[in-house]
Amino acid sequence: MRDPAFWWRKAGLAATLLNPFGLAYGAIAAQRMTEKGAAVGVPVLCVGNFTIGGAGKTPTAMMLARTLAEADERPFCLSRGYGGDTAGPKLVDAHADFAVHVGDEPLLLARVAPTIIARDRVAGAKLARTAGASAIILDDGLQNPSLAKDFRLAVLDGRRGIGNGCIFPAGPLRAPLATQLACIDALLVVGGGAAADNVALEASGRGLRIFQGRLMPNPGVAAALKGRNVLAFAGIGDPEKFFATVVAAGIALKVRRSFPDHHRYTAEEARELIVQAERESLALLTTEKDHARMQGEKSLAALATRTQTLPVTMMVKEADELGRLVISKVRR
Repeated sequence: MRDPAFWWRKAGLAATLLNPFGLAYGAIAAQRMTEKGAAVGVPVLCVGNFTIGGAGKTPTAMMLARTLAEADERPFCLSRGYGGDTAGPKLVDAHADFAVHVGDEPLLLARVAPTIIARDRVAGAKLARTAGASAIILDDGLQNPSLAKDFRLAVLDGRRGIGNGCIFPAGPLRAPLATQLACIDALLVVGGGAAADNVALEASGRGLRIFQGRLMPNPGVAAALKGRNVLAFAGIGDPEKFFATVVAAGIALKVRRSFPDHHRYTAEEARELIVQAERESLALLTTEKDHARMQGEKSLAALATRTQTLPVTMMVKEADELGRLVISKVRR
C-alpha cells in the first residue's frame, strides 16, 4: 500500500469525507488498546508507532536487542512477519529463510538476535520463552492487545509527525492520539523537522520521557559511494526518509524511484532499473529491507547482484539513559 498524499497535508476535502469512517475505526482501536493482554512470564518490550507507515521501528528494535545483549541478557525479537506466507510461530533463519515466507523485517532482526515470526503473538512469545529468552522485543504491535507489555516505546518521524492528525482511512493515525499517548512509556523522535514538536510537547506534559534519535548510515558504504552517481530505489513505508539519508551521507543521488511499502519487485521492474542505471551510468542503491525481499527470487537475481545496500543504525542521543531504562524494565 502506498500512503495517500493527503494524509501528510493539512486536512482537506478527502480527509473530511473519510473522517466518519476514521472515527469509527478509531473507537474500535481505542477500545482494543485498553484490553489487558496475556502475560507469558518474560518481559515484553514493545516498539511501535502511532501511524501507518515507516517511522524507524525495525532499526529501533535492533538497537534495543544489541543493548540488551551487551548487558548479558538474551533478547528475542517477535514479529508478525508481514509480507510472508508463514503463520508461525517459527524461529527465523537469517541465512536460509526468504522474505516471501517470513517477511523482510524478520530477516534483518534475525541478524542481531533470535527472531520468531507469529501471527498469534502470544504463541510466538511462548516459543521465545521456551527457547530461553530473557526478554522479548515486539516489533510493532502497540495497538494489538494480545500481549501484556512491560515497556512501550513509540517511534515518531520528526519530518512527517502524525500528518493531518486524522485516523485511518482519513489520515495515518492507527488510533486516537490521546489513547495512544496514554498507552506508552516513552517516545523516540527520529530525525529533524518540527512536525513532531506538538506531539512531543503533549507527551512531555503527560510525564513521558522523550528521546531523540537519528538513522546513521554505514560510514564505510557511504565513503565507497562518494564520487559515484546513484539511482536509489525503495519500497518501504517512507522512501523519502531513505533518500534523505542518502543525500545526508554525501552520496550524489541522481535518480530516485519510490515503490509501495513491502513491495515485491517484478522481473520487468528489475529490468527497468538495471537498464536505466546502465544507460545513465548510475550505481544502484537500495535499503536492506528491499534487498532482503530480492533474495531467493530467481527473476531478481541480476538486480540483487548489481544493487548496493546502505545499512543504517538507530543512534539515540540519550542512549545511556534509554539503555538503563530498558534494562531496569527487564530485570525488575
